[in-house]
Amino acid sequence: MSGGTSMDRILQLNTIFISIVIEAIPFIVVGALVSALIEVFVTENMIVRIMPKNRFLSVIAASLIGALFPGCECGIVPIAARLIKKGVAPHAAISFMLSGPIINPIVLFATFIAFGDSWRMVWYRAGLAIGVSILVGFILSFIVKESPLKLKVDEHVHDHSHQNIKQKLISVITHTIDEFFSVGKFLVLGAIIAASMQVYVPTKILTTLGGTKVTATLVMMALAFILSICSEGDAFVASSFRYSFAQAQGSIVAFLVFGAMVDIKNLVMMTGYFKPRFVILLISLISSFVFIGSLLL
Repeated sequence: MSGGTSMDRILQLNTIFISIVIEAIPFIVVGALVSALIEVFVTENMIVRIMPKNRFLSVIAASLIGALFPGCECGIVPIAARLIKKGVAPHAAISFMLSGPIINPIVLFATFIAFGDSWRMVWYRAGLAIGVSILVGFILSFIVKESPLKLKVDEHVHDHSHQNIKQKLISVITHTIDEFFSVGKFLVLGAIIAASMQVYVPTKILTTLGGTKVTATLVMMALAFILSICSEGDAFVASSFRYSFAQAQGSIVAFLVFGAMVDIKNLVMMTGYFKPRFVILLISLISSFVFIGSLLL
């Protein structure tokens, strides 16, 4: 998008930025609240008890159980690490870590709204996320023979079991506020970058970069990694790019799936909890399957 005075562009950027943020905030608030309720009232032991022992069934169950646990990828890494420490097989915990931030109801409903009340993008996003998490889990179940966790991991576990109901509600409010501001700052950054690209980057450049399904997918995966937007709000940013890559719908799906599995902030967390070789293996598998899967859409 080009042309217009400098002030016109600033006003346009401001309008696009505000529209993205206003659309996303309600979902971030709800997501933060539900995530806080789970943090306070749901324990890892509950998940351990219902997880199948069979490697194949555990991967499938772990990939699907994320639908019951709304949350963002910002906080899913330490949860996965705690699950492994409590006895859940690493491949199952990782499958849960990959699918949980994407297939939960809050994120999928936000995706539905962001793309103009369209279910197509919701099914594509959920389907690719589940497929990638299952494939990655299956492969890890054969490759990983020991704990992928670093020997000394500071997990910052918050035990709320001893609290009475009043203390737990206070904890819910505290966690909700912390989560909202943690998620919100990444949404604002992503919205600014998305709005700036729409206003200052000529459409021709984007369409040239995304001239083929392959290049469009690579561009959107790289963008998802750099923007590091939490999954409750990334659909609103992704939808603002759908006209720039109209001929490569799979690239938008790649943005929605890859960014929620691997971005800058969540990569930093993974390197803090998991061994370097495991992180490299995990990122390689995720990148490959998201890329190939998005090309098939």
